[in-house]
Amino acid sequence: MTRPEDSPADSAGLERMLVGLIESSHTATIDDLPALLGAFAPHAGITQTLIYVADLQQQVLRLLTGRGPDGGDDAGGVPSELAVDTTLAGLAFQEVRTLPQPGADGKPEHWWVPLLNGTARLGVLRVTAAGPSFDPKVARHLSSLVALLVTSMHAYSDSYPRLVRSRPMNVAAEMQWRLIPPLTFANPRATVSAVLEPAYEVGGDTFDYAVADDMLHVAIYDAMGHDVSAGLTAGLAIAACRNNRRQGASLAETSEAIERVLITEFGRAQRFITAIMGDLDLNTGVFTWVNRGHHPPILIRDGRWVTTLECPPAHPMGLDLGLPVHTRQEQLRPGDRLLLYTDGITENRDASNREFGLHRFADFVIRHHSSGLPVPETLRRLIRAVLSHHEGRLRDDATVVMVEWNGPGDDFEAAHSEWPMPRV
Repeated sequence: MTRPEDSPADSAGLERMLVGLIESSHTATIDDLPALLGAFAPHAGITQTLIYVADLQQQVLRLLTGRGPDGGDDAGGVPSELAVDTTLAGLAFQEVRTLPQPGADGKPEHWWVPLLNGTARLGVLRVTAAGPSFDPKVARHLSSLVALLVTSMHAYSDSYPRLVRSRPMNVAAEMQWRLIPPLTFANPRATVSAVLEPAYEVGGDTFDYAVADDMLHVAIYDAMGHDVSAGLTAGLAIAACRNNRRQGASLAETSEAIERVLITEFGRAQRFITAIMGDLDLNTGVFTWVNRGHHPPILIRDGRWVTTLECPPAHPMGLDLGLPVHTRQEQLRPGDRLLLYTDGITENRDASNREFGLHRFADFVIRHHSSGLPVPETLRRLIRAVLSHHEGRLRDDATVVMVEWNGPGDDFEAAHSEWPMPRV
């Protein structure tokens, strides 16, 4: 897109780069992306572009070489892996901002630019420019397109999953990661971000969210067990929920439909799943939810844990105990945050039999988010703290979903005038 501040020459080069990449991508795979960048990025004054994608646990950034995960340790002296916590590239990833890397003369040698699927962090782009007059906006335009291409291409790639995994994944986790939406979503009115652990062995934990018109649906699930059957239960619950809500069923009706599906497939009380399922009206901030035997959400307001959202819990779906399903509502204020979680976060114990605990969990989120960190970075650090508390291994699945309501936010043009926007 040509902007008034771009010179005609810059605009023409930028257009040739972006159009060339788009037209060539239709018959390309993700392994072709490095070569395509090498062919078209020079039109916009870029001499080298490197794609680094985050591993599943967002601990390292790995170079997409186009030769698969076994393509070698480097690409012409370029490191194939960069730590998220100790490198400039990792800082750009953590804080979701473009950072220059100075050369020997103090001038920018490279630019590190976040790769975002919407607002979900995929990795970073390292852009090397041909001269000192290079405008970093060009790098941001390129990263936006590359992120779209990576997102569309990795759906049919085996190279990408191999690259972002650090160890083998079990079958249940394979199903869960294919079912869930991106870990982060944001628009001017709301932000949703989530994490799941253990990433390679998660079984019965999962989450879901979706937007329709002015309504944000969000849910968290915890199925009995930690095996493939738990994964099947969770997957069936998500599918049944999506199927019924897309036909206009209420939250209570949807939860009852999930229970019927589970009983039909597995039998009465053979497999069950707990859940919080809610709808947030993005215009008014009214949050409506049902509780199917799950821990109640935490409400954080003005930097404080103010309450838990209590609702008489019905029985877990699949047990068929006949308890009524109650629906409750809470009026949120702009800036309010809801925390939905599974017991693997709070109840797993360390070697001294001490729980991580609900208060430590809430306090961690409040302290780190109030420091200005993006929401997904707060949750990434939370999971690292939980893993550290449990000496790197969890005995139960641990999932967190954070929902923040920003207010009505009806000025669409102003809300989308910056990059990336909104900053989450």
